Amino acid sequence: MVGVARSTMHYKAVPKGDEEALRLAMIRLAKQYGRYGYRKVAALLRVEGWRVNHKKVERLWREEGLQLPERHKKRKRLYHRDSSVIRLRPQYRNHIWSVDFVHDRLSNARPYKMLTVLDEYTREALCVTARLRMNSGDVLEALYPLLLKRGKPEYIRSDNGPEFVAASLQEWLLRIGIKPIQIYPGSPSRRCKATPVRQRMGEWVQ
Repeated sequence: MVGVARSTMHYKAVPKGDEEALRLAMIRLAKQYGRYGYRKVAALLRVEGWRVNHKKVERLWREEGLQLPERHKKRKRLYHRDSSVIRLRPQYRNHIWSVDFVHDRLSNARPYKMLTVLDEYTREALCVTARLRMNSGDVLEALYPLLLKRGKPEYIRSDNGPEFVAASLQEWLLRIGIKPIQIYPGSPSRRCKATPVRQRMGEWVQ
């Protein structure tokens, strides 16, 4: 081979005699165990007596175009963290109110917040209060006349936003006999998504 340029020499892989049988065994196991990947299939092949590592199985796996079925997203729990009860459901009018913020912008691009209050049982939007900024005191100020007009609910449900978990608001609710409850991760709230009318809101918010 003296005088032959190295660039003209190419290695050509010669498949071993048992590789085709290994490939068929791998495909058989992949069909039998549809949720398994190449690592678990490699382990099963070794149990069957094949002397093979996961790297070789991975190469054959890719050559055959095998892949894992798409996993469905795991549904989060719908119960409280202490696992004691299922998320509380409304049973009658004024049983549970939901409070939440909706964010939007005016025609001049200024952001504003709307506090929405919803009766979870009747699905009635009880209140929509819009301001450029809103804190726990503003939430209390919006709820107070609504309680005088509608009566108080047994529970008020909210997320864990700072406006809702503020000590002053939580203590006031408990003092007047309303039990505040927060939404836990994976437990979607029944929220009132009011459709803002930008121009009309802009007349007094600006």
